[in-house]
Amino acid sequence: MIAPPMPYNERQRLEALRALNILDTDPEERFDRFTRLAAALFGVPIALVSLVDANRQWFKSRHGLDACETSREVSFCGHAILSDDVFVVEDAVADKRFFDNPLVTGDPRIRFYAGYPLSAPDGSNVGTLCVIGREPRKMTPEDLRLLRELGRSIEHEMVALSRATIDATTSLSNLRGFEAMAQHAMSLCQRLDHPITFLHLQLKNLGEISALDGLNNTKSALVEFSQMLLVAFRNSDVIGRIGEHEFGVMLTGTAERDARQPIRRLEEMLRDYNSQPGHSLPLDVNMAAVRYDPVHHRSVADLLAAAAQEAVTSAQAHDQSKAAAHGG
Repeated sequence: MIAPPMPYNERQRLEALRALNILDTDPEERFDRFTRLAAALFGVPIALVSLVDANRQWFKSRHGLDACETSREVSFCGHAILSDDVFVVEDAVADKRFFDNPLVTGDPRIRFYAGYPLSAPDGSNVGTLCVIGREPRKMTPEDLRLLRELGRSIEHEMVALSRATIDATTSLSNLRGFEAMAQHAMSLCQRLDHPITFLHLQLKNLGEISALDGLNNTKSALVEFSQMLLVAFRNSDVIGRIGEHEFGVMLTGTAERDARQPIRRLEEMLRDYNSQPGHSLPLDVNMAAVRYDPVHHRSVADLLAAAAQEAVTSAQAHDQSKAAAHGG
């Protein structure tokens, strides 16, 4: 067996894949209809929408296969993403790259494979639409044209799904996109036994800024704050606008004490922003941190709920302290 080589643009490719916010999401009819159709049109038992992650291939849609993912090392799709056109293996048993592959010698006993490389908007190949058979087979020019058309339709669906997970004002992930990416990050940290710190950030006076300075200044404040988050935290951290006035940051592989440095960077940027002329009101940000606990936080939704509660407690304590300072 020959493991698939690493693409020259692997880092960019993985960033493009993660930006789609599609890994580890639930099955969807928009993709399932294509795998059903591909299996029927090509008369094969298996059709997949496969996304090639760092160490695995994960199936967004699968027809005729129970597994939801397999190792990238044994994947046919890992080879297919190296091509700009349909990658075909007519007879895996006669192919030196695959004859002793466990997916050939064991279930699902692949003999024929054809995969169209699915491209992200930046042109990176992030996965495939593939059809798999248990008998050797050739692809006709018409077969190749049909698989390309189906693959391009799936690319359009991936872009549409990505746009549905992006906040239009800040270009950060919205709540749906954040939950999808954060769930993926949480699963990875669980596997590696890495810590997670979650930050809940609320712009407390955004309504006052809107009333005083108008909608355009409110949008400007949201964009400025989102840029601060992107600078203060790492590319590997998950950042999103999770509510009208709320933002979330999941710091992966980061204990609470290690989160202090990026938090200080953010606080410094806020002070610089608020000291600039032209702001009728400074941005007032309430920040709450929650340490991920696998016993109590079974999902991202649990973590979001815990962070929201911590934010309420933190805001109440801040308001009480402020009132006491003014003799209230």
